[in-house]
Amino acid sequence: MKIKLLMTTAAFALTLGSAAMAVTDPMVGGAAMFDTKNIVQNAVNSKDHTTLVAAVKAAGLVSTLESPGPFTVFAPTNEAFAALPAGTVDTLLKPENKADLTKVLTYHVVSGRYDATTLANDVKSAPGGRVSLKTVEGEPLIVSQNGSALIVTDAKGGTATVTIPDVYQSNGVIMVVNKVLLP
Repeated sequence: MKIKLLMTTAAFALTLGSAAMAVTDPMVGGAAMFDTKNIVQNAVNSKDHTTLVAAVKAAGLVSTLESPGPFTVFAPTNEAFAALPAGTVDTLLKPENKADLTKVLTYHVVSGRYDATTLANDVKSAPGGRVSLKTVEGEPLIVSQNGSALIVTDAKGGTATVTIPDVYQSNGVIMVVNKVLLP
């Protein structure tokens, strides 16, 4: 009943045209996200992604993530980075480790715009219920489902859960994840 009501409300809002309020992205890290801004413009406002933003800047990837894309970014939170072995983030942020940092960060980026519905439908129709997405880094990420949750598995067998899906950007979509994925 609740789902039907939401669908009816959404359909009603669509019929109102310009009088209807636009669908908004979820809040991320206490900040509003805007589908009219690019990935970097939104990410810098999330208090949960300060480590990711610092890493993107250190790797020199800001201009890439501001480009037209589209990209899907599996964005680890500060807690995800903090869960890495002690000293890992500090080591990666050193200028002499820029290539390694870039490899880790581009492993979280897929060319194209994949939202939760698209991924869930792809998983349901895929043999074995697993979809492989080629990252910008070059190695694949595997997406599957556990109930309604989207699970992303990295090359080392580590898994991350999409905790906030469908944060639409002007140049793609952010899927917030609870672990750092490693190539």
